[in-house]
Amino acid sequence: MNALNSLLDGFGTALTPINLLWAALGVLLGTAIGVLPGIGPAMAVALLLPVTYGLEPIGAFIMFAGIYYGAMFGGSTTSILLNTPGESAAVVAAMEGNPMAKSGRGAQALAAAAIGHFAGGMVGTILLVVLAPTVAELAVDIGAPDYFAIMVLAFIAVTSVLGSSRIRGLASLLIGLTIGLVGLDRMTGQQRLTFGSLQLADGIDVVIVAVGLFAIGEALWVAAHLRRRPPEPIPVGLPWLSRGDVRRTWKSWARGPFIGFPFGAIPAGGAEIPTFLSYVTEKRLSKHKDEWGKGAIEGVAGPESAASASAAGTLVSMLTLGLPTTAVAAVMLAAFQQYGIQPGPLLFEREPELVWGLIASLFVGMVLLLALNLPLAPVWAKLLRIPRPYLYAGILFFAAIGAYAVGGEVIDLVILLIIGLIGFGMRRYGLPVLPAIIAVILGPAAEQQLRRALQISDGSVSGLVNTPFSVTVYAIVALLLAWPLLKKAVTRRRAER
Repeated sequence: MNALNSLLDGFGTALTPINLLWAALGVLLGTAIGVLPGIGPAMAVALLLPVTYGLEPIGAFIMFAGIYYGAMFGGSTTSILLNTPGESAAVVAAMEGNPMAKSGRGAQALAAAAIGHFAGGMVGTILLVVLAPTVAELAVDIGAPDYFAIMVLAFIAVTSVLGSSRIRGLASLLIGLTIGLVGLDRMTGQQRLTFGSLQLADGIDVVIVAVGLFAIGEALWVAAHLRRRPPEPIPVGLPWLSRGDVRRTWKSWARGPFIGFPFGAIPAGGAEIPTFLSYVTEKRLSKHKDEWGKGAIEGVAGPESAASASAAGTLVSMLTLGLPTTAVAAVMLAAFQQYGIQPGPLLFEREPELVWGLIASLFVGMVLLLALNLPLAPVWAKLLRIPRPYLYAGILFFAAIGAYAVGGEVIDLVILLIIGLIGFGMRRYGLPVLPAIIAVILGPAAEQQLRRALQISDGSVSGLVNTPFSVTVYAIVALLLAWPLLKKAVTRRRAER
Protein backbone atom coordinates (compact mmCIF):
# COMPACT_ATOMS: atom_id res chain seq x y z
CA MET A 1 0.00 0.00 0.00
CA ASN A 2 2.88 2.35 0.79
CA ALA A 3 4.34 1.67 -2.66
CA LEU A 4 0.98 2.55 -4.27
CA ASN A 5 0.74 5.82 -2.35
CA SER A 6 4.32 6.67 -3.25
CA LEU A 7 3.61 5.87 -6.91
CA LEU A 8 0.58 8.21 -6.89
CA ASP A 9 2.83 10.95 -5.48
CA GLY A 10 5.29 10.10 -8.24
CA PHE A 11 2.58 10.64 -10.87
CA GLY A 12 1.95 14.05 -9.31
CA THR A 13 5.61 14.82 -10.03
CA ALA A 14 5.82 13.18 -13.47
CA LEU A 15 2.60 14.75 -14.82
CA THR A 16 3.62 18.37 -14.27
CA PRO A 17 3.80 20.20 -17.63
CA ILE A 18 7.59 20.68 -17.52
CA ASN A 19 8.28 17.02 -16.67
CA LEU A 20 5.85 15.87 -19.37
CA LEU A 21 7.83 18.03 -21.79
CA TRP A 22 11.13 16.40 -20.72
CA ALA A 23 9.58 12.93 -21.09
CA ALA A 24 8.27 13.69 -24.59
CA LEU A 25 11.58 15.27 -25.58
CA GLY A 26 13.47 12.24 -24.26
CA VAL A 27 11.28 9.80 -26.23
CA LEU A 28 11.69 11.81 -29.45
CA LEU A 29 15.45 12.32 -29.08
CA GLY A 30 16.00 8.72 -27.98
CA THR A 31 14.07 7.33 -30.95
CA ALA A 32 15.68 9.72 -33.44
CA ILE A 33 19.20 8.84 -32.29
CA GLY A 34 18.42 5.14 -31.73
CA VAL A 35 17.13 4.80 -35.31
CA LEU A 36 20.51 5.84 -36.75
CA PRO A 37 22.68 2.84 -37.70
CA GLY A 38 25.14 1.60 -35.09
CA ILE A 39 23.81 3.82 -32.29
CA GLY A 40 22.21 1.94 -29.41
CA PRO A 41 20.49 3.24 -26.24
CA ALA A 42 23.76 3.40 -24.29
CA MET A 43 25.42 5.63 -26.88
CA ALA A 44 22.27 7.78 -27.12
CA VAL A 45 22.15 8.33 -23.35
CA ALA A 46 25.92 8.92 -23.19
CA LEU A 47 25.74 11.53 -25.98
CA LEU A 48 22.82 13.36 -24.38
CA LEU A 49 24.13 13.12 -20.80
CA PRO A 50 25.98 16.47 -20.93
CA VAL A 51 22.84 18.17 -22.33
CA THR A 52 21.02 17.65 -19.00
CA TYR A 53 23.60 19.34 -16.77
CA GLY A 54 21.49 22.48 -16.44
CA LEU A 55 18.33 20.57 -15.48
CA GLU A 56 16.97 19.68 -12.06
CA PRO A 57 17.73 16.01 -11.19
CA ILE A 58 14.07 14.92 -11.49
CA GLY A 59 13.67 16.47 -14.95
CA ALA A 60 17.01 15.04 -16.08
CA PHE A 61 16.19 11.46 -15.07
CA ILE A 62 12.68 11.63 -16.50
CA MET A 63 14.31 12.69 -19.78
CA PHE A 64 16.83 9.81 -19.47
CA ALA A 65 13.98 7.31 -19.05
CA GLY A 66 12.38 8.62 -22.25
CA ILE A 67 15.72 8.43 -24.09
CA TYR A 68 16.24 4.86 -22.84
CA TYR A 69 12.94 3.46 -24.09
CA GLY A 70 12.91 5.65 -27.22
CA ALA A 71 16.40 4.48 -28.23
CA MET A 72 15.42 0.84 -27.67
CA PHE A 73 12.48 1.26 -30.06
CA GLY A 74 14.72 3.13 -32.50
CA GLY A 75 17.25 0.27 -32.41
CA SER A 76 14.56 -2.22 -33.40
CA THR A 77 13.46 0.07 -36.27
CA THR A 78 17.00 -0.02 -37.71
CA SER A 79 17.09 -3.77 -37.15
CA ILE A 80 13.83 -4.36 -39.01
CA LEU A 81 14.35 -1.97 -41.94
CA LEU A 82 18.12 -2.22 -42.46
CA ASN A 83 18.98 -5.58 -40.89
CA THR A 84 21.49 -3.53 -38.84
CA PRO A 85 20.76 -3.86 -35.10
CA GLY A 86 21.57 -0.67 -33.18
CA GLU A 87 22.38 -2.81 -30.12
CA SER A 88 22.69 -6.46 -29.15
CA ALA A 89 19.14 -6.61 -27.76
CA ALA A 90 17.76 -5.73 -31.22
CA VAL A 91 19.56 -8.59 -32.99
CA VAL A 92 16.59 -10.94 -32.64
CA ALA A 93 14.18 -8.39 -34.13
CA ALA A 94 16.14 -8.57 -37.40
CA MET A 95 15.72 -12.34 -37.67
CA GLU A 96 12.01 -12.13 -38.47
CA GLY A 97 11.47 -8.37 -38.81
CA ASN A 98 13.76 -7.84 -41.79
CA PRO A 99 12.22 -10.69 -43.85
CA MET A 100 8.81 -9.17 -43.05
CA ALA A 101 10.01 -5.76 -44.30
CA LYS A 102 11.47 -7.28 -47.49
CA SER A 103 8.14 -8.98 -48.19
CA GLY A 104 6.26 -5.67 -47.86
CA ARG A 105 5.15 -6.08 -44.23
CA GLY A 106 7.60 -3.63 -42.65
CA ALA A 107 4.70 -1.54 -41.28
CA GLN A 108 3.28 -4.56 -39.45
CA ALA A 109 6.70 -5.49 -38.07
CA LEU A 110 7.22 -1.97 -36.70
CA ALA A 111 3.73 -1.96 -35.18
CA ALA A 112 4.33 -5.35 -33.51
CA ALA A 113 7.63 -4.03 -32.12
CA ALA A 114 6.10 -0.75 -30.85
CA ILE A 115 3.18 -2.44 -29.10
CA GLY A 116 5.56 -5.10 -27.77
CA HIS A 117 7.72 -2.37 -26.22
CA PHE A 118 4.61 -0.78 -24.70
CA ALA A 119 3.28 -4.06 -23.24
CA GLY A 120 6.67 -5.21 -21.95
CA GLY A 121 7.48 -1.81 -20.47
CA MET A 122 4.14 -1.56 -18.69
CA VAL A 123 4.31 -5.03 -17.12
CA GLY A 124 7.99 -4.61 -16.28
CA THR A 125 7.40 -1.27 -14.58
CA ILE A 126 4.52 -2.71 -12.54
CA LEU A 127 6.89 -5.45 -11.34
CA LEU A 128 9.47 -2.73 -10.58
CA VAL A 129 6.91 -0.92 -8.38
CA VAL A 130 6.08 -4.13 -6.53
CA LEU A 131 9.59 -5.51 -6.05
CA ALA A 132 11.96 -2.52 -5.78
CA PRO A 133 10.90 -1.29 -2.29
CA THR A 134 11.13 -4.86 -0.92
CA VAL A 135 14.59 -5.36 -2.42
CA ALA A 136 15.67 -1.99 -0.97
CA GLU A 137 14.48 -3.00 2.51
CA LEU A 138 16.39 -6.29 2.35
CA ALA A 139 19.48 -4.57 0.96
CA VAL A 140 19.77 -2.28 4.01
CA ASP A 141 21.19 -5.22 5.98
CA ILE A 142 23.86 -6.00 3.36
CA GLY A 143 27.39 -5.34 4.66
CA ALA A 144 30.76 -4.68 3.01
CA PRO A 145 31.59 -8.39 2.37
CA ASP A 146 28.17 -8.88 0.74
CA TYR A 147 28.51 -5.82 -1.47
CA PHE A 148 31.97 -6.88 -2.60
CA ALA A 149 30.65 -10.38 -3.40
CA ILE A 150 27.81 -8.90 -5.49
CA MET A 151 30.30 -6.74 -7.40
CA VAL A 152 32.55 -9.73 -8.05
CA LEU A 153 29.47 -11.55 -9.37
CA ALA A 154 28.72 -8.60 -11.66
CA PHE A 155 32.31 -8.58 -12.96
CA ILE A 156 32.39 -12.35 -13.58
CA ALA A 157 28.92 -12.50 -15.09
CA VAL A 158 29.49 -9.59 -17.46
CA THR A 159 32.74 -11.12 -18.76
CA SER A 160 31.09 -14.53 -19.17
CA VAL A 161 27.88 -13.47 -20.91
CA LEU A 162 29.20 -10.89 -23.37
CA GLY A 163 31.68 -11.02 -26.22
CA SER A 164 33.02 -13.85 -28.34
CA SER A 165 35.20 -15.26 -25.54
CA ARG A 166 35.76 -15.00 -21.81
CA ILE A 167 39.35 -13.88 -22.35
CA ARG A 168 38.19 -10.87 -24.34
CA GLY A 169 35.56 -10.07 -21.71
CA LEU A 170 38.21 -10.25 -18.98
CA ALA A 171 40.57 -8.04 -21.02
CA SER A 172 37.81 -5.43 -21.36
CA LEU A 173 37.14 -5.63 -17.62
CA LEU A 174 40.83 -5.07 -16.83
CA ILE A 175 40.93 -2.03 -19.14
CA GLY A 176 37.98 -0.54 -17.24
CA LEU A 177 39.50 -1.33 -13.82
CA THR A 178 42.77 0.35 -14.89
CA ILE A 179 40.93 3.51 -16.00
CA GLY A 180 39.03 3.46 -12.68
CA LEU A 181 42.32 3.47 -10.74
CA VAL A 182 43.40 6.83 -12.16
CA GLY A 183 43.38 9.57 -9.49
CA LEU A 184 43.91 9.80 -5.76
CA ASP A 185 43.52 6.75 -3.55
CA ARG A 186 40.35 7.39 -1.53
CA MET A 187 41.85 6.05 1.69
CA THR A 188 45.52 7.09 1.58
CA GLY A 189 45.43 10.11 -0.76
CA GLN A 190 48.28 8.63 -2.82
CA GLN A 191 48.33 9.43 -6.55
CA ARG A 192 47.78 6.51 -8.93
CA LEU A 193 48.40 6.53 -12.70
CA THR A 194 48.23 10.35 -12.81
CA PHE A 195 51.70 10.73 -14.40
CA GLY A 196 52.21 13.82 -12.23
CA SER A 197 49.21 15.65 -13.74
CA LEU A 198 47.07 17.60 -11.27
CA GLN A 199 44.13 17.47 -13.71
CA LEU A 200 44.04 13.68 -13.32
CA ALA A 201 44.08 13.79 -9.50
CA ASP A 202 40.26 13.63 -9.37
CA GLY A 203 40.24 10.67 -11.76
CA ILE A 204 38.70 10.41 -15.22
CA ASP A 205 35.04 11.41 -15.34
CA VAL A 206 32.74 8.49 -16.12
CA VAL A 207 30.86 10.59 -18.68
CA ILE A 208 34.08 11.08 -20.67
CA VAL A 209 34.78 7.35 -20.50
CA ALA A 210 31.25 6.45 -21.64
CA VAL A 211 31.20 8.99 -24.49
CA GLY A 212 34.74 8.02 -25.54
CA LEU A 213 34.18 4.26 -25.61
CA PHE A 214 30.72 4.40 -27.17
CA ALA A 215 30.54 7.49 -29.39
CA ILE A 216 34.16 8.16 -30.40
CA GLY A 217 35.08 4.46 -30.65
CA GLU A 218 32.01 3.70 -32.77
CA ALA A 219 32.50 6.75 -35.01
CA LEU A 220 36.15 5.86 -35.68
CA TRP A 221 35.20 2.24 -36.35
CA VAL A 222 32.51 3.22 -38.86
CA ALA A 223 34.86 5.75 -40.49
CA ALA A 224 37.38 2.97 -41.01
CA HIS A 225 34.75 0.97 -42.93
CA LEU A 226 33.00 3.77 -44.87
CA ARG A 227 34.11 2.36 -48.21
CA ARG A 228 31.64 -0.45 -47.73
CA ARG A 229 28.33 0.52 -49.26
CA PRO A 230 25.65 0.79 -46.53
CA PRO A 231 22.40 -1.12 -47.12
CA GLU A 232 19.46 0.81 -48.53
CA PRO A 233 16.55 1.30 -46.09
CA ILE A 234 13.19 -0.20 -46.98
CA PRO A 235 10.31 2.32 -47.36
CA VAL A 236 7.54 1.95 -44.77
CA GLY A 237 3.96 3.16 -44.59
CA LEU A 238 1.84 3.89 -41.53
CA PRO A 239 2.17 0.97 -39.08
CA TRP A 240 -1.02 -1.01 -38.49
CA LEU A 241 -2.05 -4.53 -37.53
CA SER A 242 -4.94 -6.60 -38.85
CA ARG A 243 -7.16 -8.68 -36.55
CA GLY A 244 -5.29 -11.78 -37.62
CA ASP A 245 -1.96 -10.19 -36.66
CA VAL A 246 -3.32 -9.22 -33.23
CA ARG A 247 -4.63 -12.75 -32.64
CA ARG A 248 -1.15 -14.10 -33.40
CA THR A 249 0.79 -11.59 -31.32
CA TRP A 250 -1.16 -10.84 -28.13
CA LYS A 251 0.07 -13.98 -26.34
CA SER A 252 3.65 -13.18 -27.40
CA TRP A 253 3.32 -9.67 -25.95
CA ALA A 254 2.00 -11.16 -22.71
CA ARG A 255 4.73 -13.82 -22.35
CA GLY A 256 7.68 -11.54 -23.13
CA PRO A 257 7.75 -9.52 -19.87
CA PHE A 258 7.94 -12.60 -17.66
CA ILE A 259 10.98 -13.80 -19.59
CA GLY A 260 12.68 -10.41 -19.83
CA PHE A 261 12.20 -8.87 -16.38
CA PRO A 262 14.09 -11.45 -14.26
CA PHE A 263 17.09 -11.39 -16.60
CA GLY A 264 17.21 -7.60 -16.50
CA ALA A 265 17.26 -7.56 -12.70
CA ILE A 266 20.21 -9.95 -12.20
CA PRO A 267 23.82 -8.72 -12.55
CA ALA A 268 24.92 -8.67 -16.20
CA GLY A 269 21.55 -10.04 -17.28
CA GLY A 270 20.74 -7.45 -19.91
CA ALA A 271 18.33 -8.06 -22.76
CA GLU A 272 20.42 -10.34 -24.98
CA ILE A 273 19.59 -13.68 -23.32
CA PRO A 274 15.83 -13.09 -22.70
CA THR A 275 15.24 -11.91 -26.28
CA PHE A 276 16.74 -15.14 -27.63
CA LEU A 277 14.80 -17.19 -25.06
CA SER A 278 11.59 -15.43 -26.06
CA TYR A 279 12.33 -16.09 -29.73
CA VAL A 280 12.90 -19.80 -29.09
CA THR A 281 9.76 -20.00 -26.91
CA GLU A 282 7.56 -18.33 -29.54
CA LYS A 283 8.97 -20.56 -32.28
CA ARG A 284 8.13 -23.70 -30.28
CA LEU A 285 4.61 -22.52 -29.45
CA SER A 286 3.82 -21.13 -32.92
CA LYS A 287 1.17 -22.73 -35.13
CA HIS A 288 2.83 -21.22 -38.23
CA LYS A 289 6.22 -22.93 -38.14
CA ASP A 290 6.64 -22.71 -41.91
CA GLU A 291 6.85 -18.89 -41.67
CA TRP A 292 9.82 -18.81 -39.27
CA GLY A 293 12.91 -17.47 -40.98
CA LYS A 294 10.69 -15.90 -43.64
CA GLY A 295 8.92 -13.31 -41.46
CA ALA A 296 6.88 -14.67 -38.51
CA ILE A 297 5.34 -11.74 -36.66
CA GLU A 298 5.51 -13.56 -33.30
CA GLY A 299 9.31 -13.54 -33.67
CA VAL A 300 9.20 -9.73 -33.49
CA ALA A 301 6.45 -9.26 -30.89
CA GLY A 302 7.75 -11.59 -28.16
CA PRO A 303 11.45 -10.61 -28.11
CA GLU A 304 10.66 -6.87 -28.26
CA SER A 305 8.28 -7.23 -25.31
CA ALA A 306 10.96 -9.17 -23.41
CA ALA A 307 13.60 -6.50 -24.20
CA SER A 308 11.42 -3.68 -22.88
CA ALA A 309 10.59 -5.56 -19.67
CA SER A 310 14.28 -6.31 -19.24
CA ALA A 311 14.96 -2.56 -19.32
CA ALA A 312 12.60 -2.11 -16.36
CA GLY A 313 14.33 -5.01 -14.59
CA THR A 314 17.73 -3.31 -14.86
CA LEU A 315 16.35 -0.40 -12.82
CA VAL A 316 15.62 -2.71 -9.86
CA SER A 317 19.27 -3.56 -9.20
CA MET A 318 20.44 -0.09 -10.26
CA LEU A 319 18.14 1.83 -7.91
CA THR A 320 18.20 -0.56 -4.94
CA LEU A 321 21.78 -1.87 -4.99
CA GLY A 322 23.60 0.70 -7.13
CA LEU A 323 24.57 -2.11 -9.53
CA PRO A 324 24.24 -1.46 -13.29
CA THR A 325 23.44 -4.61 -15.27
CA THR A 326 23.53 -3.00 -18.73
CA ALA A 327 25.53 -0.28 -20.45
CA VAL A 328 22.57 2.14 -20.27
CA ALA A 329 22.16 1.55 -16.54
CA ALA A 330 25.90 2.16 -16.14
CA VAL A 331 25.61 5.53 -17.89
CA MET A 332 22.51 6.41 -15.83
CA LEU A 333 24.41 5.50 -12.65
CA ALA A 334 27.11 7.92 -13.79
CA ALA A 335 24.39 10.56 -14.16
CA PHE A 336 23.22 9.93 -10.57
CA GLN A 337 26.79 10.39 -9.38
CA GLN A 338 27.08 13.67 -11.32
CA TYR A 339 24.21 15.01 -9.22
CA GLY A 340 25.81 13.78 -6.01
CA ILE A 341 23.18 11.02 -5.57
CA GLN A 342 24.28 7.45 -4.80
CA PRO A 343 21.72 4.77 -5.74
CA GLY A 344 21.43 2.03 -3.13
CA PRO A 345 19.23 0.70 -0.31
CA LEU A 346 18.67 4.16 1.22
CA LEU A 347 17.79 5.93 -2.03
CA PHE A 348 14.05 5.27 -1.56
CA GLU A 349 14.20 6.96 1.87
CA ARG A 350 16.51 9.85 1.01
CA GLU A 351 15.20 10.76 -2.45
CA PRO A 352 11.58 9.49 -2.59
CA GLU A 353 10.36 12.29 -4.84
CA LEU A 354 13.11 11.59 -7.37
CA VAL A 355 12.74 7.79 -7.34
CA TRP A 356 8.96 7.62 -7.54
CA GLY A 357 8.82 10.49 -10.04
CA LEU A 358 11.25 8.51 -12.22
CA ILE A 359 9.24 5.27 -11.88
CA ALA A 360 5.96 7.06 -12.65
CA SER A 361 7.59 8.69 -15.67
CA LEU A 362 8.27 5.20 -17.06
CA PHE A 363 4.51 4.65 -17.37
CA VAL A 364 4.10 8.09 -18.94
CA GLY A 365 7.04 7.46 -21.27
CA MET A 366 5.53 4.17 -22.47
CA VAL A 367 2.28 5.91 -23.48
CA LEU A 368 4.18 8.72 -25.17
CA LEU A 369 6.40 6.19 -26.97
CA LEU A 370 3.39 4.43 -28.48
CA ALA A 371 1.46 7.63 -29.25
CA LEU A 372 4.39 9.42 -30.90
CA ASN A 373 6.26 6.62 -32.62
CA LEU A 374 3.48 4.80 -34.44
CA PRO A 375 2.53 7.86 -36.54
CA LEU A 376 6.18 8.95 -36.91
CA ALA A 377 7.58 5.60 -38.10
CA PRO A 378 7.85 6.78 -41.76
CA VAL A 379 9.77 9.86 -40.55
CA TRP A 380 12.23 7.74 -38.57
CA ALA A 381 12.73 5.57 -41.65
CA LYS A 382 13.81 8.66 -43.63
CA LEU A 383 16.51 9.42 -41.04
CA LEU A 384 18.24 6.25 -42.21
CA ARG A 385 19.08 8.04 -45.46
CA ILE A 386 21.52 10.49 -43.78
CA PRO A 387 24.97 9.88 -45.31
CA ARG A 388 27.26 8.13 -42.84
CA PRO A 389 30.13 10.68 -43.07
CA TYR A 390 27.83 13.56 -42.04
CA LEU A 391 26.19 11.45 -39.35
CA TYR A 392 29.38 10.43 -37.59
CA ALA A 393 31.02 13.83 -38.04
CA GLY A 394 28.05 15.22 -36.08
CA ILE A 395 28.50 12.55 -33.41
CA LEU A 396 32.18 13.47 -32.98
CA PHE A 397 31.26 17.15 -32.71
CA PHE A 398 28.59 16.64 -30.03
CA ALA A 399 30.77 14.16 -28.15
CA ALA A 400 33.61 16.72 -27.99
CA ILE A 401 31.25 19.48 -26.79
CA GLY A 402 29.81 17.14 -24.14
CA ALA A 403 33.24 16.12 -22.88
CA TYR A 404 34.42 19.74 -22.71
CA ALA A 405 31.24 20.73 -20.83
CA VAL A 406 32.06 18.27 -18.02
CA GLY A 407 35.02 20.20 -16.62
CA GLY A 408 35.84 22.95 -19.09
CA GLU A 409 39.41 21.64 -19.44
CA VAL A 410 41.23 21.04 -22.72
CA ILE A 411 42.80 17.91 -21.21
CA ASP A 412 39.29 16.38 -21.13
CA LEU A 413 39.28 16.47 -24.95
CA VAL A 414 42.69 14.79 -25.06
CA ILE A 415 41.48 12.08 -22.65
CA LEU A 416 38.31 11.69 -24.73
CA LEU A 417 40.36 11.07 -27.87
CA ILE A 418 42.66 8.59 -26.10
CA ILE A 419 39.70 6.64 -24.68
CA GLY A 420 38.03 6.81 -28.12
CA LEU A 421 41.13 5.20 -29.65
CA ILE A 422 40.96 2.52 -26.93
CA GLY A 423 37.30 1.96 -27.87
CA PHE A 424 38.28 1.67 -31.53
CA GLY A 425 40.96 -0.89 -30.62
CA MET A 426 38.44 -2.85 -28.55
CA ARG A 427 36.09 -3.10 -31.51
CA ARG A 428 38.97 -4.04 -33.79
CA TYR A 429 39.91 -7.01 -31.60
CA GLY A 430 36.39 -8.03 -30.59
CA LEU A 431 36.44 -6.82 -26.96
CA PRO A 432 32.96 -6.00 -25.59
CA VAL A 433 32.57 -2.43 -24.30
CA LEU A 434 30.12 -3.09 -21.43
CA PRO A 435 32.61 -4.83 -19.06
CA ALA A 436 34.94 -1.82 -19.33
CA ILE A 437 32.16 0.67 -18.53
CA ILE A 438 30.90 -1.36 -15.56
CA ALA A 439 34.48 -1.78 -14.29
CA VAL A 440 35.11 1.98 -14.42
CA ILE A 441 32.01 2.65 -12.33
CA LEU A 442 32.07 -0.31 -9.94
CA GLY A 443 35.86 -0.74 -9.69
CA PRO A 444 36.50 2.06 -7.15
CA ALA A 445 33.42 1.04 -5.14
CA ALA A 446 34.51 -2.62 -5.15
CA GLU A 447 37.97 -1.61 -3.93
CA GLN A 448 36.43 0.44 -1.12
CA GLN A 449 34.13 -2.39 0.00
CA LEU A 450 37.06 -4.86 -0.14
CA ARG A 451 39.16 -2.63 2.10
CA ARG A 452 36.30 -2.10 4.55
CA ALA A 453 35.67 -5.85 4.79
CA LEU A 454 39.37 -6.52 5.43
CA GLN A 455 39.56 -3.72 8.02
CA ILE A 456 36.60 -5.16 9.91
CA SER A 457 38.27 -8.60 9.97
CA ASP A 458 41.75 -7.20 10.88
CA GLY A 459 43.13 -8.17 7.47
CA SER A 460 41.85 -11.76 7.52
CA VAL A 461 40.65 -13.03 4.12
CA SER A 462 37.95 -15.00 5.96
CA GLY A 463 36.22 -11.64 6.51
CA LEU A 464 35.15 -11.75 2.85
CA VAL A 465 33.12 -14.94 3.34
CA ASN A 466 31.76 -14.59 6.86
CA THR A 467 28.08 -14.17 5.95
CA PRO A 468 25.60 -16.64 4.42
CA PHE A 469 24.78 -14.12 1.67
CA SER A 470 28.41 -13.71 0.54
CA VAL A 471 28.96 -17.50 0.59
CA THR A 472 25.87 -17.96 -1.61
CA VAL A 473 27.05 -15.31 -4.07
CA TYR A 474 30.55 -16.85 -4.32
CA ALA A 475 28.92 -20.25 -4.95
CA ILE A 476 27.08 -18.69 -7.91
CA VAL A 477 30.39 -17.17 -9.10
CA ALA A 478 32.04 -20.60 -8.90
CA LEU A 479 29.17 -22.10 -10.90
CA LEU A 480 29.52 -19.44 -13.58
CA LEU A 481 33.24 -20.11 -13.86
CA ALA A 482 32.83 -23.90 -13.90
CA TRP A 483 29.80 -24.05 -16.19
CA PRO A 484 31.69 -24.13 -19.56
CA LEU A 485 33.91 -26.98 -18.28
CA LEU A 486 30.89 -28.90 -16.97
CA LYS A 487 29.07 -28.35 -20.27
CA LYS A 488 32.04 -29.70 -22.24
CA ALA A 489 32.30 -32.74 -19.96
CA VAL A 490 28.59 -33.54 -20.36
CA THR A 491 28.79 -33.11 -24.15
CA ARG A 492 31.85 -35.37 -24.30
CA ARG A 493 30.14 -38.11 -22.27
CA ARG A 494 27.08 -38.00 -24.50
CA ALA A 495 29.29 -38.25 -27.59
CA GLU A 496 31.11 -41.26 -26.13
CA ARG A 497 27.81 -43.06 -25.53
